[in-house]
Parts: sequence; C-alpha cells; structure tokens
Amino acid sequence: MIETGLTNLFALRHPIVLAPMAGVSGGHLAAAVSNAGGLGLVGGGYGDPAWLRKEMFRAKEATQQPWGVGLITWAVDRGVIELVLRYQPDAVMLSFGDPRPHGAIIKAAGCRLICQVQDLDEARLAQEAGADIIVAQGTEAGGHGGGRATLPLVPAVVDAVAPTPVLAAGGIADGRGLAAALALGAHGALIGTRFYASTEALGRQRAKQRIVAARGHETLRTRVFDIVRGYGWPRGYYGRALHNEFVTRWSGREEELIEALPIERTAYHEAMGDGNLDTTVVWAGEAVDLIHSVEDAATLVARISLDAEARLGLCARLVR
Repeated sequence: MIETGLTNLFALRHPIVLAPMAGVSGGHLAAAVSNAGGLGLVGGGYGDPAWLRKEMFRAKEATQQPWGVGLITWAVDRGVIELVLRYQPDAVMLSFGDPRPHGAIIKAAGCRLICQVQDLDEARLAQEAGADIIVAQGTEAGGHGGGRATLPLVPAVVDAVAPTPVLAAGGIADGRGLAAALALGAHGALIGTRFYASTEALGRQRAKQRIVAARGHETLRTRVFDIVRGYGWPRGYYGRALHNEFVTRWSGREEELIEALPIERTAYHEAMGDGNLDTTVVWAGEAVDLIHSVEDAATLVARISLDAEARLGLCARLVR
C-alpha cells in the first residue's frame, strides 16, 4: 500500500481521488471509487439542486466509505453549500474562484475542504481558506482549467503551501502518472478522464467510446462550448474537450458565435437531445492516449494504484 497525507486523512487504501466531473461523476461512480479504496467525489458542477439531491442520495446509500462533492466556486451560492452539507459528505471540493467565503461555511460544519487551483496565487488563497487538501491542476486536464502544465506546477504548489498536502491533476490516467505525481511531492492524484471512460460514469456510451478512440492532439482548450451553452466563465479558465465539427466551425470566431447565438443555441440543444457528438461537447484531457477501453471503476482504482507501487519500486532499484 502507498501511505500519504491523503490516505491518512480519509483512511483510504489508495491515493486516488475521482475528479468531480459535472454531469459525469454521479453518485454511482463516486460510490464505486470510494468502495474501491479511493475518494469518490460527486460532480456538483453549477449546483443544480435537483440533480445534486438525487446523486448525493445515491452516493450516500451506496457506500459506507468516505465520499464528497465538488462544486464550481463562482457558480454556486450559500444555499447550494448548505444543501450539500445536509448530506454530510466527508469532503467538499471547490474549484475556480475565491474559496474563502464558501470554505468558511464548509469548515464550520466540520467537513474537510479540498480546493483545486491553477496557479500559485490561487494556491495561497486556498491555504488561507483553510484547505485540508490542495489540488494543483495542470492544463492537460479535461474540462475547465488554467494555463500551467502539471509537471512544473505541482512541485511549485507543493513548495508554496507546505505542509498542506497537495494532489496532482491533469494528464494522469495510469500508475505511471500517479507514481510521477508522488515523486513530485504530491500526496496522490485527482483523476478525471480515465474515470469518464468507466461503466459507472454518467453520459452516453458513444461519448465514452470517443474518449477511447481519441488521441491527445485531438483535444484542445476552447470557449465555444461555454458560449453556446450560456455559461459566463471568468477570464482565464478554458475547457479542454475533444475536437469536433462545432469546434472546427467556430474556433477563432467566438465573436461571430455570440452574434449567432439565437440560432446556434437552439441547434446545440437539439443536438444534445439527439446525442450528436459532432456538435456537442465531450470534455477530455490529453491523457486519452492512455485509455484503451471502458472498464469498471474498481478495476481502474486497483490497477492504477498497484501499477504505481510497482513503478515506485522500480525507481527505488535505480538508485545505487
């Protein structure tokens, strides 16, 4: 077993946390990761109360192990935070925005606070908010993120916020990535795209198969999906997704897309209903090269952790 500050804090068997992917990390997936010895996080996203109630209930019913909820900081209000806390999660993760106001409520409730950051200034804010764990997310990650690469960002955050434990995120999909994160000084890894391609993940099977078939160079950071869906993300945060026909048509023409929204938004929602992935978004990170099949979450947790143990042992044998 790999023992770190993360595993000790939550009594985990493996230093693996499920990224709270909005609309993907539902209660079943979160519970499956927690039951396998990691920490499963429900992807609360923009804080839809009905969705949250349903998925938090599923997680709470399906596991006796630690679990949590992730939220987009700038998009949720105190009411959403209080709703989440009523389900007594073991952790709440805040991403994208100043965590201090919501973090104070979470900490006062006796819940562990996890904060995801994309640069050193955000890392210091997270520490000021009282974060128990800080996630350093590199730009290789699927979904929304910043512009710093994982490899240099993680150790920089580790140094900046010591002794607060740090997790690495972005471009990690197997045991090699987890072992590398630990070598950088992280206490574990937050993993998203690899768990999107799992049987328990929400979302269409065709989306999961697209992730399996994709290559890293077929992902890109873009604003076009936020524009067409009407989400006003703060400056500096872009979403990494699989390239498709919609991106080809509108990338670099964002102002024209804004002008065409009355037509394009209607067409986009129709495409969502039809499951048309040539138009609608599939968030995915550069680690898609390492994903070759859709598998059970428990299988993934065990294999990633065991492979990381083997890689760390191999590295130890390199030292003379």
